[in-house]
Order: sequence, then structure tokens, then C-alpha cells
Amino acid sequence: MRVRIIEPIKHTEKAKKKVCAYARVLTVHHKQEESLENQIQYYENLISNNPEFEYVGVFADRGITGTTENRLQFQRMLGLCREGKIDLIITKSISRFARNTAIVLETIRELKDMGIGVRFEKENINTLSGDGEVMLTVLSSFAQEESKNVSDNLKWRVKRKFQRGELIINTTRFLGYDRDEFGELIINEEQAKIVRRIFTEYLKGKGTSAIAKEFNEEEVPTVAGGRWYGSTILGILKNEKYKGDVLLQKYYTPDHLKKGSVRNKGEVDSYYIEDNHAPIVTRETWDKVQKEIKRRAKAKGNTAGDKYTKRYKLSGMLYCSKCGSTLRRRTWNSNHSCKKVVWQCGSYIKNGKNACPGTTIDDEVIGRLNIEDPIIIKEEFRGGKKHYSYTSKGKQKESSRANTARKKEDGSLLQSFNRPIRTVIKL
Repeated sequence: MRVRIIEPIKHTEKAKKKVCAYARVLTVHHKQEESLENQIQYYENLISNNPEFEYVGVFADRGITGTTENRLQFQRMLGLCREGKIDLIITKSISRFARNTAIVLETIRELKDMGIGVRFEKENINTLSGDGEVMLTVLSSFAQEESKNVSDNLKWRVKRKFQRGELIINTTRFLGYDRDEFGELIINEEQAKIVRRIFTEYLKGKGTSAIAKEFNEEEVPTVAGGRWYGSTILGILKNEKYKGDVLLQKYYTPDHLKKGSVRNKGEVDSYYIEDNHAPIVTRETWDKVQKEIKRRAKAKGNTAGDKYTKRYKLSGMLYCSKCGSTLRRRTWNSNHSCKKVVWQCGSYIKNGKNACPGTTIDDEVIGRLNIEDPIIIKEEFRGGKKHYSYTSKGKQKESSRANTARKKEDGSLLQSFNRPIRTVIKL
């Protein structure tokens, strides 16, 4: 008699897919806020009510364009994907996911390599399907073109406003002015006192940095609530709005995908409106300040281009041995009798010791040398004292080229020695 054992059938529970959703709205308008909240609720119910899904969450970005990758929730979602905590992403449409074709395809391919799919509800595309990427390439290019059209329409509306003389100014960060109920610029008298003082102090001979330092010591409030800087003072002195005029479209956005604005140097139309609003300073005072700015710049040797390259006789001639940056002339303790003139590494001045330990040499020391060509200054301490050595920048380049050529020659010789010998036998 044969006995056959029949084993019980084991029911293995199918692992649930870890699913999330991504949503985005471009503005923070209350109507779009409601739309986003509705999307979040919709996806939460959709995923939670599916027995095959494990709800991970809804990642939502507010007020951020889809042409950029710099979206906090979007990047947080991708981070969880890379950690293996997400198997499927559900989103409303390609344009909600991203409007930049390159970003869409790059992200989708990265997710696909990790076995993670993206489901676009509007287009009915699953990226893990056979024709998913082909359809995605076509449709995402349409989404990018749609973004360009939106950007072009917005630029056109802004241009029309400029042509009509309508201002687009954020007065919350504009010292001296507010807006009335009709949107017109009106003088804020408390802030206007600060503006008038800046113009007066400058014409009396004070520099922008000195004015900023004085304001910080007196705790004069800035419009943004931070500290005063020389560049801030200079920007106020050059602003035509304080004499009652307006220059529109000082900046423009060259690429709708990057969204960064650049200074308008004649690439697009600009519009100048005279006597647009009440001035804080007289036109004569404003013009005097502009002439004084140019006079001081010329006296310091500031011309078009790098303002540090031709200011003094040795400008652009001295280089730091540690990082290669040019040395800049500085005056230490300028407001005291013990002031001292030195040449210091430009990279150290601008970015601090994390960028370069710095090289500093007294103007008196370097002035004793008859320097006619650019030199590299090496600073080192020996026996507790500072010592300098100097190398011609031109000779260093020649030496560097010679070393490179020698290395190439040595490498070629090494390759020739290592090359296997081939014996040809003639039959």
C-alpha cells in the first residue's frame, strides 16, 4: 500500500505596493490652495482604499514652477524613492509632475532603473509599460511648450503694462515709498528722512561704507530689517525713483526654464518715465550725486570691467601662491592714525579662510621691488618671522608647460617600453 502525503496549500499574501502621490500648484492664491487641498484629499482616499496599495503619503509643492527641480517636496519624494520606500507615484498629469522635458525624462529614467513607476492619470500613462517612455517624450514636450506659451503671455502682459506706464514695484522692500488705494507711489515721510540723509551725507564727502557703518551703529532700521551695507547705500544713491522718475524693465528673464532674471543691457526694451511720482530728493541733488559717484570711481581707478585690475600701479600684478587669486590693495585701520596699507589675497577677502588661507604683504615691502611683470608671492613663517619669495608668473607658466611636456614624453617612453613585441614571420 502506497501512502501519498498531500501537503496543505500555503497562501502567501501578496506584498502591497508602497504608493504615494505628487501634486503641485504654481501660485499661492486661495483658490489654488483649495484645489491643492482637494488633490491631497483625493489621492489620500484613492491610495488608502486600494487593498493592493500601502499609503506612503502625498507630496505637494505650493507656489513653485514645474520648470525647475528645486522643489522641496519633489526632492523629498525622490529621496524616499532612492531609499526603496516607494514603489509607485501617482500624479494628475505630466505638467503637474514637471514642465521641463529634460527633467521629466531624466527623473522617469532614474525611477525606472530602480523599478519605480509613475502613473499619469490625465494622459493614462504608466512609465513601466512598454510604450510609456515614447508617449511621455511626446507629451512632456507639449507640456514644456505650454509652459513657454504661458511665460510669453505673461511677458507680453508685463510689456503692455510698461508701455502704458504702469509700475510693477514691491513697496514692502522699497525704502521711502508706499502705495495708496489707487496703486500710486506716495512718500513715506519717516523712511524718506533716511533717504535724504544718505544723499546729504554722501555729498558732504562720506563714503557708502562709512554711511552704512554709521547707520548700523545708530541702529537705523533698514526696509528689510537687516544690516546696512555699502552696496545698499550705493543702490539707493543710483535709484532714479528718488528724483521722481522710473526706469521700467531693468531686469528680464531670458529663459523660461531657468527663471533667473538678469540685468537688461539693451537686450529687450526698457521704458523711462519722467515725473511719475513725487520725488524725495530734488533732481539737482540726484544729478550732483551721480557726478560725484563717477568722480570718486575715476579717482580710484574704477573703470568698466574688473574694478580691481587697474586701480593702482601694482593692481593685477600680484598673485597669491596658495590659490592663484590676485592680491588687492587694502587699508587697515583707515579711520585711525595707525592705518596700514597692505596687499591681500582677493579670494580670502571675498570668501574667507575656507576658500584660501590668504597671503598678505605690506605695501611698503612690495614697493621696494621694481616689479614690471606679474609675480606670484609666496608667504611662509620661519622662526616665528614672515618671509616672502617671488616667482615670475610667466616663468611659472613656462615651467609648468615644460613639466607637462616632460611628463607626456616620459609617458610615451613608458608606453613604448611596455608595448608587447610583435614578431612577424614571413611564410
